[in-house]
Amino acid sequence: MAISQAMVTSFKKALLDGEMDFSSNTSQAFKIALYTSSASLGAATTAYATTNEISGTNYTAGGNTLTVVAPATSGTTAFLDFADTTWSTATITARGALIYKSGGGDPAVAVLDFGADKTATAGDFTIQFPTADASNAIIRLA
Repeated sequence: MAISQAMVTSFKKALLDGEMDFSSNTSQAFKIALYTSSASLGAATTAYATTNEISGTNYTAGGNTLTVVAPATSGTTAFLDFADTTWSTATITARGALIYKSGGGDPAVAVLDFGADKTATAGDFTIQFPTADASNAIIRLA
């Protein structure tokens, strides 16, 4: 089992098919779920699943709803990001995460690999997204 960071292949196709809407007036919700080191996630992941999702104090299956930072462009790169998200007063350990669109089969967007287990013990577990710009945003199309 392994977690391999990637913008998943099915997401790329969904973009071309017009199935993903990240605009500020969208009714689509995007979520982030956390996974153990036993999870097998990568470019071939197609949807959210509960297999090897973490459990713990103040974590609910399916994870947190994300706030989209409006898509933008810089030069020839289009990008978008998400606001940081926190599980407060949590006791959890996670090795990676899956960003996905909630509903309609819960299609995957991206896999995040933390590089090692990350733990919170009765404290905040925060996913801090990179700066929303053409060089760093979590989703960039160049």
